[in-house]
Amino acid sequence: MILKLIFLLEALVYLYLAFSTIYLFVFAFAGIFKIKKNTIKETRKRKMIVLIPGYREDEVIVDVAKEALKQDYGTENYDVAIIADGFLPETIEKLSQINVKVFEVKLEFSTKSRALNAALDQLDDSYDVAVILDADNIMETRFLTKVNEAFCAGYQIVQGHRIAKNMDTSFAILDAVSEEMNNHIFRKGHWVLGFSSSLIGSAMAFDYQYFKSTMREVKVVGGFDKELEVRLLKEKKKIVYLPDAYVYDEKVPNAKVFTKQRRRWISAQIHYFGKSFIPAFKELIFHGNIDLFNKALQFILLPRILLISILFIISLAFLILAPASYFLPWIIIFVLCLLVFVLSIPGYFYNFRTLWAITRLPLGIFLTVLSVFRFKGGNKEYLHTKHTYNAFQIKHPWNRLRK
Repeated sequence: MILKLIFLLEALVYLYLAFSTIYLFVFAFAGIFKIKKNTIKETRKRKMIVLIPGYREDEVIVDVAKEALKQDYGTENYDVAIIADGFLPETIEKLSQINVKVFEVKLEFSTKSRALNAALDQLDDSYDVAVILDADNIMETRFLTKVNEAFCAGYQIVQGHRIAKNMDTSFAILDAVSEEMNNHIFRKGHWVLGFSSSLIGSAMAFDYQYFKSTMREVKVVGGFDKELEVRLLKEKKKIVYLPDAYVYDEKVPNAKVFTKQRRRWISAQIHYFGKSFIPAFKELIFHGNIDLFNKALQFILLPRILLISILFIISLAFLILAPASYFLPWIIIFVLCLLVFVLSIPGYFYNFRTLWAITRLPLGIFLTVLSVFRFKGGNKEYLHTKHTYNAFQIKHPWNRLRK
């Protein structure tokens, strides 16, 4: 009886890990193919509002605001709005001297969704597109032009390509690698196979009226992008991915911030799995909503670093202790998991700096495990990540990729 229970437990663990691996492999493989260019149906320039919410981001926000005004889209075609939560008076004064709109908000509980809604309540309805950035984000010069082209092709929701603007520490490199894997699997790979891209919280653009009305219903503390994405997919809205529309994003500098960030992400993932899986399954059965169900499946995936670590340990144990018939299935999914990493990590990360950063992986794995066990409350409190890199400190190692 005990042996049967052990075999059953092993089978369940294997099925879960195999599902996670195969799911990631399918979209990682799809991500190596090119995305077809959108067919432009019209050429008009839409009026855009770039919304940049920030919580005590005095160190970076002035430079970010100045950079946001350097788009080739034509200053008459877009406005930049800084949503200032907890900013110093001198920062507000500096912003007032720049050609941007400034909305000071005083929130009892500071969250990104509340800050956005506070600004939307004060904006008029003259805009066609709302672009969402984080307070550290810097758009490449043609970002808004590329977003407009996607809207001219008939799309209403756009996810741009967020990419690292700093790789000065080992954890920043690991964070940059993780984001590019997410871009490859959950955005590009999904779009290649006809699924909606995943939202990432910034570098996003929406039909203005639709975004404004939808955000009124979004009141979550953490993971507002996941709440928004679930609502969009429930309405069968397609989220297009633009792999060549870059937005530079600050990566975490150290282990402390790495842990805080992962805790926030894992907390949101677990929360939305419990909240959306059964409704998504019903949507699949009764309305054929495969995009929403696919999103729900993502919420049950194990973090990649934990997945490959567990598979390595189990595969090694079976290789040493068990006959071939036992360890072969584990070796197969371990190799598939390795291929997920190989296929998803861009070639420019294959260098000595990344190799050195990998030596920090054991600590990263430990912190990720710690985040799993400390996720409670992460979706009920605002876990702010402070940013420190201003526009003039950025070295762009990716410029050669666009030539």
